[in-house]
Amino acid sequence: MKVIYNILAVVIVIMAIPVFIYRLIREDGFGERLKQSFGFLPEDTVKVVANKECIWLHAASVGEIVATSPIVKEIRKVMPDALILISVVTTNGYAMANRIIPEADAVIYFPLDLPWLGKSVIKRINPKIFLLVETELWPNFLQAAKTYNIPVLMVNGRISDKNVHRYRYLSSVLREMLSTVTRFCMQSTIDAEYIITLGADPHNVYVTGNTKFDQTYTEVSPAQKEDIASSLGFSKRGPILVAGSTHRGEETLIFSAFNQVKKSFPQAGLVIAPRDIMRAEEVHALAVKHNLKAKRRTKTTADDTDHDIIILDTIGELGKIYSIGEIIYVGGSLVPLGGHNILEPAAHGKPILVGPHMFNFKDSYALLSECGACDTVVDDIELGNSLLEILGNEEVRINMGDKALAVIVENRGAAQKSVQHLREILAVRLAAN
Repeated sequence: MKVIYNILAVVIVIMAIPVFIYRLIREDGFGERLKQSFGFLPEDTVKVVANKECIWLHAASVGEIVATSPIVKEIRKVMPDALILISVVTTNGYAMANRIIPEADAVIYFPLDLPWLGKSVIKRINPKIFLLVETELWPNFLQAAKTYNIPVLMVNGRISDKNVHRYRYLSSVLREMLSTVTRFCMQSTIDAEYIITLGADPHNVYVTGNTKFDQTYTEVSPAQKEDIASSLGFSKRGPILVAGSTHRGEETLIFSAFNQVKKSFPQAGLVIAPRDIMRAEEVHALAVKHNLKAKRRTKTTADDTDHDIIILDTIGELGKIYSIGEIIYVGGSLVPLGGHNILEPAAHGKPILVGPHMFNFKDSYALLSECGACDTVVDDIELGNSLLEILGNEEVRINMGDKALAVIVENRGAAQKSVQHLREILAVRLAAN
């Protein structure tokens, strides 16, 4: 099975060459990502952490970086002299890591999971421990970590309903991967049960909670909120709504609902953040079709006020922009993609609306829905009606926001628990040496 996996990995990389060339032309920063993915890491970056017993955390993209941030802060708090390396897969993740994790000593792109690359990169960096965030399981890399006696800790572990069935097809490869992980710190009892079902040793599985409850990078002061609204050209508009991490098929529904809102609130403003910022022009065209005036964030100044909508085409700002919204809609949920992180708006004490497809965030969705902080809508009509109902009743709006914030406060502590497991593993490793 491992041989088949490696053959497929090489074939996929070869077949992807035309895509690589296209993205090199189209995407800023993709060249650096591609170079590092093949193991050509920048010397100035690597020398900061190589052979210095660094702690290496790997987070694929933006969502995992958000989960990683509180862990890094906790590591820095209890192990102030530790060197910390962050690796990512995507350019958006790379930008996000550099933006919200200033405590990291170095940020790199993760190598492709080809048979020789993982071994080469691990040998060069030689970390004292490797932390994989959520579900970043890569057979060749994990086997290389085992070869060089590098302990592996899964933190903020999460297995979706869909993935638990997909992973079963990996059979022997999956069992081998899981055997390389020293401990599994899972988000919930369901995630813990899933990883055990897939083959993890139950004695090495712990439920530590979701580190996204611990995130603080989005905290803003009242003065900062005013500055954010002003920079978007919304200082004299209201109410402001925010739609985060939207996908193709959702923006049309959101714009339709927003037009409903504008009939009762003519000065309403909307910030919409497509998950893929490369779609900004597409979203702009959709807004025009709905007779709405839209501007891209990167082309807006505080003096620009003649617009209804700001299209957020930047990385790392959404978490703070949630603070100026009266109500937040979180995308990937009116289309069957499993939703996105609803804990960021909850941390700001905001009422939250989502679609029915939240299967990738089932636990946080259940917590916020059951307490009344998050409502579910199925189409543009329900979205518009819910927005109007909440905007028209201040008591409901405040109550939903208070409940959202209470859920955040009650569930903090996962980062601290994860780092405690990290320290225990390091203590065992030190004693063994």
